[in-house]
Amino acid sequence: MKRFALRTGVRWKISIAIAAVGALTAMALSLVVHNAAQLSMLDNAREVQLERLLFAQRMYDSTHELKFGTKLNDPALPDDLRKKVQQGRRATFVRDSADGTPDVWAAVPVDSGVLSLNSKFADRSATIMKDLDQALLIGSVCVVVGGCALGVLIGGQLSRRLRKAAAAAGKVAQGNTDVRVREAVGGVVRDETDELARAVDALTDALNERIEAERRVTADIAHELRTPVTGLLTAAELLPPGRPTELVRDRAQAMRTLVEDVLEVARLDSASERAELQEIALGEFVSRRVALLDPAVRILVVHESWVSTDPRRLERILGNLLANAAKHGGTPVEVTVEGRVVRVRDHGPGFPDALLRDGPSRFRTGASDRAGHGHGLGLTIAAGQARVLGARLTFRNAAAESPTPGPDETGGAIAVLWLPEHAPTATGSFPMIEFPD
Repeated sequence: MKRFALRTGVRWKISIAIAAVGALTAMALSLVVHNAAQLSMLDNAREVQLERLLFAQRMYDSTHELKFGTKLNDPALPDDLRKKVQQGRRATFVRDSADGTPDVWAAVPVDSGVLSLNSKFADRSATIMKDLDQALLIGSVCVVVGGCALGVLIGGQLSRRLRKAAAAAGKVAQGNTDVRVREAVGGVVRDETDELARAVDALTDALNERIEAERRVTADIAHELRTPVTGLLTAAELLPPGRPTELVRDRAQAMRTLVEDVLEVARLDSASERAELQEIALGEFVSRRVALLDPAVRILVVHESWVSTDPRRLERILGNLLANAAKHGGTPVEVTVEGRVVRVRDHGPGFPDALLRDGPSRFRTGASDRAGHGHGLGLTIAAGQARVLGARLTFRNAAAESPTPGPDETGGAIAVLWLPEHAPTATGSFPMIEFPD
């Protein structure tokens, strides 16, 4: 079952987190401030109410007259307040009314019973509380907005550093091992991004050392084999004519070809190869070279174009693609030139899935129907030579022409060479151009 994945950036995650924390903090502080202010104002209202009642009590004791709205033995007196006064104490009491405004009570014992005073919570105090709540609300909103802005700022900085690290790591994955992720990230402040960048750089260095060691071993072995293989081929020429001699010569020649191919792969892996550029008419060049390599191949020049490339390496690519089509594909083999694009198509079983998925791999020929003839170096060398030219070599299978194709039936294999608009420089570097699939 496919799970739904919500993709968002680090910037917005940090912004939401800071905004949420800010909102919770502002809410908690607002509640604390509101309750503390309300309690303080109610305590002050109680003290004012009690002072007014005491002044009215002194007048009642001297004149026996009720002043300032005081009442004697008021039946509406709260029971809790009445009990405290009956114990001979002066007391105050706050009771919520139906309209939401608290009632403030004060009561004192007198000879005739209980003298009490009742009034609503001051309108001015309620206005102050309303203004305070409004100020707290505005402050909370400002905290949330400020938290979001701060989160965007902090998250944006972190996101930019991560994007720079990802871009540099992508260049390393494309084979540009000179790129240092730590230098690409930059910045003065050190954080976990720098640790990640240093780890990627260390991993790149370790992989480069291992790849270079393997390349040197491969090149050394192939180079050491050239002398005995050449001697073996020379000795085979001295054998008397016959079928066994032909087999020995054939195998010796195949071994020599393999050694030369391995040496070429090692040179391509070392990234030391440089293109010797010439301006050529691509269609005319491909037509002549393909006619020499295999006269049976159909050639179609849709659109002629002049390109700056290395003719020797381009011929090597064409030869390997045609050899692969002859060994593993089916006739007819077609070569099409359209501008800077060269297509080589056969009508065989098509490329194996592993090659389409992972690209050419040395000493792997793919499915069983394309195995047993070669060592998987032809397409590897073609792809390597294409990189030296700054070109791109892609592989795909054509759709089956039969209306009811079988499960493994295709319309043949298609290799497409995309030559760049800008040729490689003298240093071997070139702009990587993205071509449509």
